[in-house]
Formats: sequence, C-alpha cells, structure tokens
Amino acid sequence: MNILFAASEAYPFFTSGGLGDVAGSLPLAIKRRKTGMRVILPLYSEMKEEWRKKLKYITNFTVPVGWRNQYCGLFEFTRGGVTYYFLDNEYYFKRTGLYGFYDDGERFAFFSRAILEALFHIDYIPDVIHCNDWQTALVPVYLNLYYRHLEKYNNIKTVFTIHNIQYQGKYGLEILEETIGIGRKDAHIVEYDGCVNYMKGALESADKITTVSPTYATEILDPWYSSGLDDFLRKKQYKLCGILNGIDTEVYNPATDPNIAANYDSTTVEVGKPKCKADLRAAFGLAENDSPLVGMVTRLVSHKGLDLVRHVAESLVQSGIQVAILGSGEYTYESFFQEMAARHPDMFGVRIGFIPELARKIYAGADMFLMPSKSEPCGLAQMVALRYGTVPIVRETGGLRDTIQDSGDGKGNGFTFSSYNAYDMQNAILRAQEGYGKKAGWQVLIQRDMACDNSWGASARKYIEMYGEVAALW
Repeated sequence: MNILFAASEAYPFFTSGGLGDVAGSLPLAIKRRKTGMRVILPLYSEMKEEWRKKLKYITNFTVPVGWRNQYCGLFEFTRGGVTYYFLDNEYYFKRTGLYGFYDDGERFAFFSRAILEALFHIDYIPDVIHCNDWQTALVPVYLNLYYRHLEKYNNIKTVFTIHNIQYQGKYGLEILEETIGIGRKDAHIVEYDGCVNYMKGALESADKITTVSPTYATEILDPWYSSGLDDFLRKKQYKLCGILNGIDTEVYNPATDPNIAANYDSTTVEVGKPKCKADLRAAFGLAENDSPLVGMVTRLVSHKGLDLVRHVAESLVQSGIQVAILGSGEYTYESFFQEMAARHPDMFGVRIGFIPELARKIYAGADMFLMPSKSEPCGLAQMVALRYGTVPIVRETGGLRDTIQDSGDGKGNGFTFSSYNAYDMQNAILRAQEGYGKKAGWQVLIQRDMACDNSWGASARKYIEMYGEVAALW
C-alpha cells in the first residue's frame, strides 16, 4: 500500500504549529511499519540552507491556475527512509512566512493542483493521498473533477484530516473560475454559506474525513465548535472518525534534551527536575521559594483560554503560585501579562515570542502545565508535559479530554475541569497546588505521567488500518 502525505508544512523543514509536528513525525512512524509513505510539500524560501542544499532536482512542469499556466519545479529529498517532494514556485513561496498573504487562496490552489500534476513525473502511484487542512483541501476536488478518468488516477482514494476547523480557506465566489479553475456547473462542490470554502470541498469529495482526536470528531458536529460546518458534517458523519495524534518521543526526551539544565528520566527525576526548575526561575527572574510553578507555552489568543487566566491571575499569585508564560498573539493578552510580570516580578514571568529552547525549559522546569483551552483539536503540549514529568492542568475538550484524566481518584495523570469558567479552572489549579504539597504522592503522580505512552506507535497503526479500509473502497 502506497500513501502520499500532502501538507503545507513539516518539521524540520518549516513549521508554524501542530500540523508541522504531525507532518514531520507521522510519516516516519508509518514508514517504520513497512507501509509505503512519501510526503509532498511546498518549497518555501523559509527552508534553511542546510536542508536546501541536499535537495535533488527532478524536473519542472506547468500547472493550470484558473486560465493561466504556472511554472513548478520538482525536487526530492530522503530522510529517515521517507521520500519528500518539494514543489517550487518563487512567485508563490519565496516570501517571509508561510501563511497570511492576500493571495493565499491562489497559492494553495496552485499547490493542490501541482500535487496531482507531479504524479505524472514521479515513479510512485499512491493508493491513498492523505490531505491535511484547507491548504490541501482542493486535492480531492481536482482529482474527482479533472483526473479521475486517467488510468494513473482512477483508483486513487483520498483522506482529508481536519487539524483545526476554524481555518477553512474561505473566499469570495469571484475566485471560482479566475483563480481555482472550477466552472459554475461544479461550483456547488466548494460553495458553502455564500462563499468558496476549500475545506467544504474536501469534506464533500474525500473518501474519508479524520480529525486529530476522537473527542474532536464528536465536538465538530456541535455548532459551538464547528465554525459553521456542523450541519454539513452531520450529513458526512458516516465517513468521519478521529485518530489521536502522538509526539516524537526521541525529539521530546528529558534524558537527552540539550536545552535543559539537567537531563533526567523516571529514575532520576527527583534529582534532575529541581535543577531544571531553578534554571527556569532564573530565566524568568522568579524567586526561589516553596511555591509550585505553573508553566504555559501557547499562542496568546482567546480560544486558548487566556481570558480565564487573566480573570484569576492576581488571585493565583496571592495564593502562592508562580506562573511562567511563553507565547505571542493578541495585544490585549501580551500587555496584560507583561503588566502582571512588572507588578509581581518574583511570582509572574512572561516572554513574548516563540523561543523553542525556552519552551523546553518550561516543559522540564515547571511543576504543572496549564492548558485551559476553549477548544483544542488534539493538543501536543500536554503530551510533551507528561513526557517531562510536568503535571497537566487542562479543560476537558478535544484531545485534552482524550489524553488527561483527573487524578482525584488516585489513578489519573493530571487535573481537569469541564466548564469554560475561570473559577473552575482556578479550583483545578488549587487542587494541583494541594497535591504538590504532598511530596510523596506528587512523586507517584510524576512517575505515572512519565509512564504514559503518547508516542506515534499506536496512532500510526490506526492510520495504517484506516488507509487499508479506504484503499479497499469501490
């Protein structure tokens, strides 16, 4: 069985978030299980020279984009036994950043069409093309409209994964023919709620729809989570399922991580973790005292639950809880947390931006890791926190609910709250503070956390099983 994994980003080449982590780890895990797997990506100028110089040029061809034909270069690279293809067009991809441009709709229409055109030029016929998020959502649409009649394409199936339903690729109807090259008679495939919706086109056309956690697959059928697509998704529920993401346990490993003050495993965590906590406190200018330290590595945006944290931040500090936050985003949160740090420099620290090395210090040095998300399709940070023996405090939503169970019964691996309420979150934090005060029991909880297996192994097996079911369709 051959899989072509199509994504708009992948670690370690270029990444902006969870999709890049998944696209960097899942294909490798699947390949290790003797399933054919190749990956296809845009060739952004963001790629570091150390990777770019290893690329092998294959050929170039033209890609239809509306009424135009655009150049596309095809490059190849092998890493960990997985072949990666990179599609080059400097007009679309030679920019600072991956997304957020006025012509993103055209850029990723080009990319989706180029994926299918590239199959004419490589020695690989996939049984399944696995598409990810709206940037590749037009692949199953184009396949069914313009390529299905060709012998090389007529047995290819498609899977579409929703990593975050908030980002759907929505544009005005005027781009239908001029930009994405879909005529009026086929407009219904991508048209939804008065606009062009790339994700809706994939949900209509793909043979299977997946999300990144079982709970999220259920949640997006509810208007609260669906960003307007719940009615349509309920009609497509027969082909919807959720498979939980994993993490790369070699990349995230406190025993070998070069970014932390002291390496440790489950047998040496009582020695190593206090050193990491002292190092983290020094990095944020926090006082050395008996307080538990709560860490956050997050985008500072509303759906990450920052309004809950803002509401009780002063009370948490007064309760003797230290806080260290790393992230960037909306000005209202950045300015509030900076003000908190200025007023309570010994107890509250914030760094604006994304600094990977500092993120590792938070995972290793904090006692607890807070994720009070309004919605969280899967979440990887809570899994990384478990790996480093940092106890998660999470709201029960999406993948957070699937991976973290409350330890109130003595069996869970964290502290949870269900309603989106600042005081319920605060209660969970205070329960964690109480648990932290019971040193013997806290060490048992840390051991339980570090024993959790969130590697890609189980998820990869489920994906392979799903690919087999899809490949056998019709």
